[in-house]
Amino acid sequence: MSEQTSIPADPELDPTASYATDQSVIRRLAGLLRATAGSRTSYAPATAQPVAELPLSGPDDVIAAVRSARKTQRSWKNTSLQDRAAILLRYHDLVLDHRHELVDLVIVESGKARKQAFEEVAHVAMTARYYARKAEEFLGTQRKLGMFPILTRAEQRFVPKGVVGIISPWNYPLSMAMADGLPAVLAGNTVVHKPDSQTPLTALRAIELLYESGLPRDAWQPVNGDGPTVGGAIIQNTDYVCFTGSTKTGRLVAKQAGERLIGCSLELGGKNPMLVLRDADVHRAAEGAVRACFSSAGQLCVSMERLYVADQVYDAFVTAFLDRVKKIRLSAGTGWDVDMGSLISKAQLDTVSRHVENARARGAVVLAGGKARPDIGPLFYEPTVLSGVTPEMECFDNETFGPVVSIYRFSDEAEAIARANEGDYGLNASVWTRDGRRGRAVAAQLVAGSVNVNEGYAASFGSIDTPMGGMRSSGLGRRQGAEGIRRYVDPQTVATQRLLPIAASHGLKDEAYAELMTAALRILKKLGRP
Repeated sequence: MSEQTSIPADPELDPTASYATDQSVIRRLAGLLRATAGSRTSYAPATAQPVAELPLSGPDDVIAAVRSARKTQRSWKNTSLQDRAAILLRYHDLVLDHRHELVDLVIVESGKARKQAFEEVAHVAMTARYYARKAEEFLGTQRKLGMFPILTRAEQRFVPKGVVGIISPWNYPLSMAMADGLPAVLAGNTVVHKPDSQTPLTALRAIELLYESGLPRDAWQPVNGDGPTVGGAIIQNTDYVCFTGSTKTGRLVAKQAGERLIGCSLELGGKNPMLVLRDADVHRAAEGAVRACFSSAGQLCVSMERLYVADQVYDAFVTAFLDRVKKIRLSAGTGWDVDMGSLISKAQLDTVSRHVENARARGAVVLAGGKARPDIGPLFYEPTVLSGVTPEMECFDNETFGPVVSIYRFSDEAEAIARANEGDYGLNASVWTRDGRRGRAVAAQLVAGSVNVNEGYAASFGSIDTPMGGMRSSGLGRRQGAEGIRRYVDPQTVATQRLLPIAASHGLKDEAYAELMTAALRILKKLGRP
């Protein structure tokens, strides 16, 4: 087993020596927060160097933010849909114009590689453009079939819920901070937003650009602090909650939202499977598996943690995969030549280390990686491939959320599908085959909210017109597509009756009216009316 490739960090590209730690920038971004409860210093995970001391919010700050957001929402919902969409189109351009500084912020706060940080910029821009262009289709008043042709006119309108609470995670500090809130404000809601306290600067700069695009300041208000205190206050005071994070915390969010009878959408954990079928292009699948398993150091809800490989291609795939894994370049630098960056925290490093050591101690074989790399940075861990993982091992069905994948051989495709469907999760899956039709047929049998054929996660994640979310314990609701914006509105029916009432009238007896209605219903069926 060869030593993992590493790239020395160029001192001039030290992520803590960039735009992100310019004190004038930090003071400006800190001024966006509604926060009166002390302060906290954040640290760059790749270097352990301090990044920013930012003020903290308390429950009273959240209550004040919701109060002003609710006041602003009364006028914001009356802003024309076209004007709201125009703000998102301006935002699309500003995000792309400021892509370098946004990527720098993502790198310094999350520790991820530059190429993966750029994915977040692209995703936010695509989301803004998509919803701006689709606004009228998704939110415009729709004519529906009335009870009787001509006599009954039925319409469906979409009423914004009010103030939306967003609790976004650290692993995609730009994309998950903004992609859920953009459709919320487009739909006429206002937002109170708690980005993760490990990665607040990225969200604050992205929100600042939204203000520059024309969004009223009180229409999107950031607060900063820990989940139980600040997140709990958001759930208790807003009209809808959007949360991305662990399944354990998601259950608590759902419980609290349910007690208030407000809606919530939850994107939670996953133990995502990838199936390499007997007719797969081995080298293409191996290359795709590297991205699928180790992008953002595996700290991606939709990344692959289980590989099921057909007998016919197992040896060739493993050879090709391991060759690529051992060439992954680790670094604390910020250049485009870095393939994988740091884990986010000591807690994540501890989980990864524990899962690998537990598997090793119980008989699993480490095919690649398998150790921390403090010589690169305090929270680096090698991309790791395990074989011989069995159910008694901790990493078998528990989400690792790090650069660790288990590989399994299969001989029967039906068995592989059944094994891929085992467990409580159902977020993402991947199928590799030379036959797209066959891949889609296998995809239809997998329990997952998204299935990518000949790709790991990017095809579904980047197809903004399709809904994204989890089945089973991987979540509730969907982001993206029509579902991603209509979760933030309540449908309202307006039905207008013309000429005749839907009741006995003009001297007609009730019994005769019932017979007339019966005849009318039979006629409507013969006419093919739904």
